[in-house]
Amino acid sequence: MTMVTPSGEQWSSRFAFILAAVGAAVGLGNVWKFPYTTGSSGGSAFVLVYLLAVMLVALPILIVELTIGRKGRCSPPESVALVAERNGRSRRWGWIGWLGPLAAFLVLSFYSVIGGWVMAYVPKSMSGAFAAADADAVGAVFGSMLSQPLTMLLWHTVFMALTVIIVSAGVRKGLERVVDMLMPALVLMLFVLVGYALYAGDAASAFRFMFSADFSAITPEVVLAAVGQALFSTAVGAGAMMAYGAYLPQSVSIPRVSLIVVLADTFVALMAGLIVFPLVFANGLDPAEGPGLVFVSLPLAFGHMPAGSFFASFFFVLLFFAAITSSISMLEPIVAWARERFAMQRKMSALIAGGLAWGIGLLTILSFNVWSDVHPLDRFATFSGKTIFDLLDYFVSNMLLPLSAMLLALFAGWMMSGASVREELGLRDGPVFRLWQWSARVVAPLAVALVFVTNLA
Repeated sequence: MTMVTPSGEQWSSRFAFILAAVGAAVGLGNVWKFPYTTGSSGGSAFVLVYLLAVMLVALPILIVELTIGRKGRCSPPESVALVAERNGRSRRWGWIGWLGPLAAFLVLSFYSVIGGWVMAYVPKSMSGAFAAADADAVGAVFGSMLSQPLTMLLWHTVFMALTVIIVSAGVRKGLERVVDMLMPALVLMLFVLVGYALYAGDAASAFRFMFSADFSAITPEVVLAAVGQALFSTAVGAGAMMAYGAYLPQSVSIPRVSLIVVLADTFVALMAGLIVFPLVFANGLDPAEGPGLVFVSLPLAFGHMPAGSFFASFFFVLLFFAAITSSISMLEPIVAWARERFAMQRKMSALIAGGLAWGIGLLTILSFNVWSDVHPLDRFATFSGKTIFDLLDYFVSNMLLPLSAMLLALFAGWMMSGASVREELGLRDGPVFRLWQWSARVVAPLAVALVFVTNLA
């Protein structure tokens, strides 16, 4: 018997789900964060550990989220509670289903601000603002934007409004329709930009930096950074995949689509590196620049290359596509819960949840200008000098998301019966299932716990 969510919504096909799930995973974490984290974490050593972390840590947890989502067919908190109850456990386990949606909601509040930066850079690039500009001029453009709260507010509002409009339209008319258009376009743009970067940049140095095996560069810090990036990049622990799994047809193989999603997500991250690093090395820039790599270093590189303004615009449109497909996945878990809890219409729940996230985003905007000197937890050494935005980012990235991923893996590995999981995954009690169970029970929780504890230290 095919079960559907209480709302009756479902993805129209396996392909539609894969596009949506890849869209949820592929975001600023791939195109923005992966290159600068690779650059600051040793290049090829980081890439090697990252690939292992994706397969041994992120993939098992993704399978967990989709399994719980489809078995529960509700919002993440209610799905965990229902699955716990069906396995003879207390419904109080449902509280761990709250960690991911809460984290995603808080991430959305500042993700929308950064998405607004991306949108703002499209017309700046098209106007030739970076053509032949030096480093000081490019840095001044970024600094000027951060110093203007009203400008940031405008773009933050536009980005959040687009997110709310898409989510309010529903699974098939909103989420599915948008990813059907944007994901193929994103892949096409990736290939075009990689071709341009390899032709116009220093391809040889980029390949050496990313893929020449240097095992001596693998340090505990690199391992922790790679595991953290694998979790962030694949969007596990945020509740989005659990919410999307609730709409997944029963006939779809969860292990198979999970593998496709993580491979596609990893492919996009590596492609992003092959866009960024050839341009960085060709212009003598620092690959370890950090977050400014995309908003300062890359525009500087594009500005000194043939047709640079066009390809810079192309790049920021690509980045926008990646950002919006992820932002809608962050809003969906809260919208699903509000519809269940308060029997609200989708449009109203999307408007209220999006409006609340927009309001919290104002704290991030002010953290870069008016409140840049406000450090609420300065008395604590760990949080010394951190703005409100820094604290939000730290709390979500270093605490909520790892804790959510770790507890979900432990819940599925130890609280759910093996027969229940095998039934949902369509697996026999053989080597494949036992490998997943071992990863969910031991490998993934230990790896995430190390990241969690280290980040708190």
